[in-house]
Amino acid sequence: MNAKTALRERGLRVTAPRLGVLAALAEHPHADVETVAAATRAAVGKVSTQAVYDVLAALTEAGLVRRIEPAGSPTRYELRVGDNHHHVACRSCGAVEDVDCAVDHRPCLTPSDEHGYALDEAEVTWWGLCPRCRQTSPAGEASMPGGTVTSGAVRAG
Repeated sequence: MNAKTALRERGLRVTAPRLGVLAALAEHPHADVETVAAATRAAVGKVSTQAVYDVLAALTEAGLVRRIEPAGSPTRYELRVGDNHHHVACRSCGAVEDVDCAVDHRPCLTPSDEHGYALDEAEVTWWGLCPRCRQTSPAGEASMPGGTVTSGAVRAG
């Protein structure tokens, strides 16, 4: 499905900034707002950073974009939605990659105590060093900007 059709099916107007943001995310998976804004400006011209935030919020609310928040890293956005996949993140450079869910049902993790919640999704981030950083970093020196990350984050909701 093309971007214009996807926007219309979700009841959103087709605008240049929305098309630009969708194109930016197609080109830059797991992009932060600054990366999305720069790519959108390159594609459609002058667009404020606030406008990009507004578009990302609308697209996320409409289910066209997923917002991910790896600990110690800027908020990132991606087009892969609705499949309960997870992520692996590099502690050194901040690279993020998709990891498919290990089982066929949602959520793909079972918590020790659900506290009465009706769970439908699990979000996991595994942390380590990407292949590029493993080649350039001495063993044991893995940190994200803002401090060393010692464990992955698990959030179910």
